[in-house]
Amino acid sequence: MTFVRWAHGRMCLSRRIGTPNSSGRSIQVSKQDMEDTYQPPFHSCIEEGHASCLMCSYNQINGVPVCAQHDLLKKARTEWGFDGYITSDCDAVAIIYEDQKYASSPEDAVADVLKAGMDINCGTYLLRHTQSAVKKGKVREEYIDRALLNLFSVQLRLGLFDGDPENELFGKLGPHDVCTKEHRKLALEAARQGIVLLKNEKKFLPLKKKMVTSLAVIGPTANATSNLGGGYTGIPCNPKSIFDGHRAYIQKSLYASGCLNVSCQSDEGFEEAVHVAKMTDVVVMVAGLDLTQETEDHDRVSLLLPGKQMDLVSAVARASKRPIVLILIGGGPLDVSFARDDPLIASIMWVGYPGEAGGKAVAEVIFGEFNPGGRLPVTWYPESFTRVPMNDMSMRADPSRGYPGRTYRFYTGEVVYGFGYGLSYSKYSYKFLSVPDRISLSGSLVNANPNNRLAYERKYGLSYIHIDDVASCDALRFYIQISVVNNGDMDGSHVVMLFSRAATMLKGAPLKQLIGFKRVHTVAYKAIETSILIDPCKHLSMANDAGLRVLSLGAHVLMLEGVEQPILIEK
Repeated sequence: MTFVRWAHGRMCLSRRIGTPNSSGRSIQVSKQDMEDTYQPPFHSCIEEGHASCLMCSYNQINGVPVCAQHDLLKKARTEWGFDGYITSDCDAVAIIYEDQKYASSPEDAVADVLKAGMDINCGTYLLRHTQSAVKKGKVREEYIDRALLNLFSVQLRLGLFDGDPENELFGKLGPHDVCTKEHRKLALEAARQGIVLLKNEKKFLPLKKKMVTSLAVIGPTANATSNLGGGYTGIPCNPKSIFDGHRAYIQKSLYASGCLNVSCQSDEGFEEAVHVAKMTDVVVMVAGLDLTQETEDHDRVSLLLPGKQMDLVSAVARASKRPIVLILIGGGPLDVSFARDDPLIASIMWVGYPGEAGGKAVAEVIFGEFNPGGRLPVTWYPESFTRVPMNDMSMRADPSRGYPGRTYRFYTGEVVYGFGYGLSYSKYSYKFLSVPDRISLSGSLVNANPNNRLAYERKYGLSYIHIDDVASCDALRFYIQISVVNNGDMDGSHVVMLFSRAATMLKGAPLKQLIGFKRVHTVAYKAIETSILIDPCKHLSMANDAGLRVLSLGAHVLMLEGVEQPILIEK
């Protein structure tokens, strides 16, 4: 997996591919998958986010520890313009010798990572063994000089040596800056925008406050606040539970846990939950995950709701006077196909880990004070997907071995809910207002190697160009103008997602890929225009099986929900 994390108070880009664990196992990644799936997030964070720290992970890629991969670390600096320092994940240098046995001594492990371009390690291995490695001739002092230069350059840019730190830009920040009105407002808005409405049969939501005299909020985490924050979360400011959020709207609100905790190993509390459900007009059921189920050092073995939670949801749904609302908490996907297909469950809402303002945000959505517009950031696979080996990093499907592929770009199996899925209380429609009919590469190509192209054409019967043969990708960029119409009676924050696919696809091309998105505020029954910048070299290209980015000539299709627009790329 790949993600950005915050470390030492600064933005640190963590390079993690595969499943890091104490042994740092090796995973196999093809050049094609490295180029078009695993590396682009880091490339973007460096080029567009200006990350100042990279973190190399525990695992090996194709037999070499990540922190010792010179080509990988060099690529960030020479090709992506990274200007900062590279740190290891905690004790990632130690396991190169102690667990992976990749290095024959502690000094060799230190030498491997310093030569590769790592500058500092989280842990004590460099502190304990670098001097010995220098004395034994395994590490040259120039490697240490380079590491110090990278480390101190970032500190100099931060102004840490310019005098009194309190006079610097962030020097006076303290505890009094944490729970400010502005920050609490931001936490609430983040929670609102992150809520994803997955099901809403017969427009069950939003509820009309005047029509609800009593409400039940049921679930092992429904009246808790500790589960609202994810891993590494800070101390929240006056958090309110989901039950608290609803109680602010309906005075007669009842609560029952149903299960002792999220693992829900017993049905001992079911009777109380069923009783509470029968007593009230509307039932809000809270289910899902918490940090006992998903943390950095713990792998889930099932995509189903933990323990007897599914039985609890079904029992409450059968007891309720009306179809229920199901709120799902947690960071990962869930197979809730039972709830998706159950007519007794009217609405399903995924809220992730919504943070300190999550209880208020959820209630706002349920009672129609906020129109949900969130989209799923990952594909929700069925439980059968757990049979796919989690350390198989291949992206593309392989029917010969029953491998369905990964992510919305390549996965060929059934889904519970797809990437980018999300409903609203409004219906939206789109129209392309301005799209070029064709993009001509005439005059834009340099150093084109016709032998490479002809060889590929003979092999696959397709025409393409290498991105490296384009003189200026910037000159090919263009904007797409889009009209977004809110056809409902509620204003709403809405995410426009633009996908593309090549009409005549090269071998291994994505089924489709997201090339741009934008959140817009829409007004009921009105249209709004927005634009998305397209870079053909970046957005319409793919990696071939040699790991080189190529742009397919001919027709490409731009896609909004329910609308498609062809565009021709020609020489």
